[in-house]
Amino acid sequence: MELVCPAGNLPSLKAAVKAGADAVYMGLQNATNARHFAGLNFTEKQMTQGIEFAQSRGCKVFLAVNTYPYCHDLDIWQQAVDTAAELKVDALILADMGVMDYACEKHPDLNIHLSVQGSATSAAAVNFFAEQFNIKRAVIPRVLSIKQVAHLVNQSKVPIEVFGFGSLCVMVEGRCLLSSYATGLGPNNHGACSPAEFVEWKNTDDHLETRLNGILIDRVDKDDSVGYPVICKGRYKVNDHIGYAIEEPTSLNTLSILAELKTIGVVAVKVEGRQRSPAYVRQVTEVMRAAIDDCLEKPDAYELKDQWNKTLGDLSEGQQTTLGAYYRNWQ
Repeated sequence: MELVCPAGNLPSLKAAVKAGADAVYMGLQNATNARHFAGLNFTEKQMTQGIEFAQSRGCKVFLAVNTYPYCHDLDIWQQAVDTAAELKVDALILADMGVMDYACEKHPDLNIHLSVQGSATSAAAVNFFAEQFNIKRAVIPRVLSIKQVAHLVNQSKVPIEVFGFGSLCVMVEGRCLLSSYATGLGPNNHGACSPAEFVEWKNTDDHLETRLNGILIDRVDKDDSVGYPVICKGRYKVNDHIGYAIEEPTSLNTLSILAELKTIGVVAVKVEGRQRSPAYVRQVTEVMRAAIDDCLEKPDAYELKDQWNKTLGDLSEGQQTTLGAYYRNWQ
């Protein structure tokens, strides 16, 4: 299993490579990638530096061009594909079929990975992309159980990559209607569920309030810690009860099922977090590297270490982790 790690900037890329990533994924400084934050991502010059640094150390580089273009600015996405080919990335992560068609026609030797943004959850969907666009790998959404992943791996014509650690999303990947409703900006092309210009923290007499475009998301005591405001992870009053009505702040953590993922044939485990700091990337990469190495060396005797879980737990949203959809005891 490959370990695929986030590179939101050059320091994070170097941190991931030094900590043992098999591959890193990055984005350009425009709307062609789903983490289009101010101060994040790569210029072409920085990409050149990052690719040279990673590949010279045996680490692959994937470029995420994984958003959906509008008809009036398709040329930006085509230019991103051309840049990927020119700089000789190891693979291009795509979601839009029009962009895939361009990549196949213009750069037939360029490896294409289907992005999680493509939301392919069945063998029929994955195999469609394999047959039509010659994809070499599919990154699947975080909505399938381990049994469903095993079935997909068995039926798929291409290798399957899954998420192993990081934030979760209850919506169709990258197309959150809640965020769009609250701000008027879809997260797919604006890089964030909660664009910074809409975020407000307000002190009252006894509390700290969090709002997104004026919508109250949470209210906590002034001494309590508060995370970045996201509609789906806010607390609301429903039927006179205040709580997490949609989703609690928590992070996916697959350390306990790494051996099972290997056994069913998953080829790569991905870490979410291009918006995170280099220190975060380093720590998560180190833990996942050690765990995957242990799993590969002794799959029948793989043993989860408490320190691995503690480190990832401390880095998680809400300081808690979950297996998410991978574990469904009713299935």
